[in-house]
Amino acid sequence: LKKNTKVADALDMPFPSSSFDLVWSLESGEHMPDKKRFVDELFRVSMPNGRIIIVTWCHRDLSPNETSLTKKELNLLNKINRAYYLPEWCSVDDYVKILEEKGATDVKTEDWSWVIAPFWKAVIVSSLRPGSIWGLLKSGFSTQRGAYAMLLMLRGFDMGLIKFGLITCTKPK
Repeated sequence: LKKNTKVADALDMPFPSSSFDLVWSLESGEHMPDKKRFVDELFRVSMPNGRIIIVTWCHRDLSPNETSLTKKELNLLNKINRAYYLPEWCSVDDYVKILEEKGATDVKTEDWSWVIAPFWKAVIVSSLRPGSIWGLLKSGFSTQRGAYAMLLMLRGFDMGLIKFGLITCTKPK
């Protein structure tokens, strides 16, 4: 089994078109400033009939009678964006729409939030130990900012705003 690791721009990958039969993106989509371009690039490097899997942090899907998130929800996401230097969020439904516009088949989604929930609480609890607090105080501003962002993420998670979504599909032939 040959392995090769590359650091590259996910919006402009250094691979020829149709290179992979499986394209897997884990916790990357939330960092992409242009979600459509991100999906376009995943499609480009996937072979026809290849599988694409996106696992990413999203905001909740809007209900049919909603046109946007609430002001409170948007304010919380903006705080998280500033703390984590993230671009605008989207929902699992937003990814599904992009995929369907590209002609994706066998589109499936699943909310994996329940899988990640114990992890967030365990991280927060472990950070409250005396040695952890001292380490956080000595760590510097960016680590402290990340700890603050985790508390914001937990708040969003607890209120049902933040979801850990799985989106998968097949690239058409």
